[in-house]
Amino acid sequence: MNQTGKYEFCIIVPVYNEEGNIIRLAEALAEYVAHASVTTCVLFVDDGSTDKSLERVREASRKYQNMFHIGFANNCGLSAALKAGIDRVDAPYTGYIDADLQTSPEDFELLLPFRMDHELITGIRTGRRDSFGKKMTSRIANSFRRMMTHDGVEDTGCPLKVIRTDFARQIPFFKGMHRFLPALILMMGGKVKQIPVRHFERIAGQSKYHLRNRLISPFIDCFAYRWMKKRYISYEIKTENMGGE
Repeated sequence: MNQTGKYEFCIIVPVYNEEGNIIRLAEALAEYVAHASVTTCVLFVDDGSTDKSLERVREASRKYQNMFHIGFANNCGLSAALKAGIDRVDAPYTGYIDADLQTSPEDFELLLPFRMDHELITGIRTGRRDSFGKKMTSRIANSFRRMMTHDGVEDTGCPLKVIRTDFARQIPFFKGMHRFLPALILMMGGKVKQIPVRHFERIAGQSKYHLRNRLISPFIDCFAYRWMKKRYISYEIKTENMGGE
């Protein structure tokens, strides 16, 4: 039996070379899970880390009974890690948080109250504690993406999200998909809610983002999204007798 099916909410944590953060991350998640408003578990997805991240993740999974993990044979990227997690989650609601602890698990409590009426609830990072360069490239990328997708989402890169698992499994996945989760949910007829959340400085490890994957790749991916949206198949059954009338 998939153990995540025992819980209402499963938090996916993609991990790539974050060994300096895993111990305090697991402690923060354990503290949150202990008093979360819904039954909650954690699924770490190690994206082929080359440091001791997977070892630390395994230690956390042994220490805490509501923490689980899967690990890739090699590095596949954030979108692949999210897809692998979603494919394996059996809880009705799936969460997403980055391993760098620049957002807090506690702020899932701001998002979860809206889960019944929205297919996706996403955070908006307030008072961002990032470098000027990172904030500027993020702002440019977000503006261009909004112009291309018309999703109206202020901060699609915020790594704090709650999504209906059954809806998440229908998302057409591709590299860079994680940048378009709100737009894809809207394309599928779902509803999206944005909630302000806190943001913190990175204490350990290094950001995996640079000019190419923060600005150039999102620019290219926008055209891939537009191509896919034009060819997306959507239909509604009006009548059927499959159940035997």
